[in-house]
Amino acid sequence: MIKIYTDGSCIGNPGKGGWAAIIINGGKKTQIKGSKKNTTNNQMELLAPIKALKKIPKGSKVQIFTDSKYVKSGITVWIHNWKKNGWKTANKQKVKNIELWTELDLLSNEFEIKWSWVKAHSTDKLNNEVDSIAREAAG
Repeated sequence: MIKIYTDGSCIGNPGKGGWAAIIINGGKKTQIKGSKKNTTNNQMELLAPIKALKKIPKGSKVQIFTDSKYVKSGITVWIHNWKKNGWKTANKQKVKNIELWTELDLLSNEFEIKWSWVKAHSTDKLNNEVDSIAREAAG
């Protein structure tokens, strides 16, 4: 199983953002990162798993670790009702970051993914490492 740790960071919200992912595949550890000038923290949190999934073979079994409850709840719970309700929230508002959610949804269908939430800035070494890379990318 491929393990992916993802994180996003933003200096100001909106502001300059960075995203990062650590991909562990067959014992090999790969880091990817990127930045964007005018973005939000949530957009960076979403972009990290999108970019990571594009780097691995389709059909792979994957475990994605995120410290973003927005990402984990969004892709595993909320998205079903959003799609049923024409990409509207329970409050009948248009879903924010719809382009990123639809891209993540389409990509997710090409893999067998287990989404795992980890506490930010805690004892998870790889989550702390990916956080540091994302913050550096934002800076």
